[in-house]
Amino acid sequence: MLLKRNLKIGIGNMQNPKFKIAKEISIGFIIGLLTTTLGTYLWILLFSEETFLDSLKNALEFQFLGAILSLGALLNFIAFYFFLNKNQIYKARGVVMASFTTALVVFFLKIY
Repeated sequence: MLLKRNLKIGIGNMQNPKFKIAKEISIGFIIGLLTTTLGTYLWILLFSEETFLDSLKNALEFQFLGAILSLGALLNFIAFYFFLNKNQIYKARGVVMASFTTALVVFFLKIY
């Protein structure tokens, strides 16, 4: 009896509402990072004459990698509004968190 009770209140329990919320936010965060990566890749692919890796090296060397990341993060708007329209608020929250993470990365790239 005690064992069953402990299983019901476990951290990894799928019935736990906090676990479900954290899972939804994590999914949104990962999707936000993936859309930023995809947007950055597409931006370099469409507007650069060099290969992808050479473009990243030049962007890091000439300190405009932050600008490319910011332009790549514009795809997060699509994911955000998609999740809002589907009434998946926690996934949209995860996309916003990924956008803030990208903003912090850009901030640190500008400082250093």
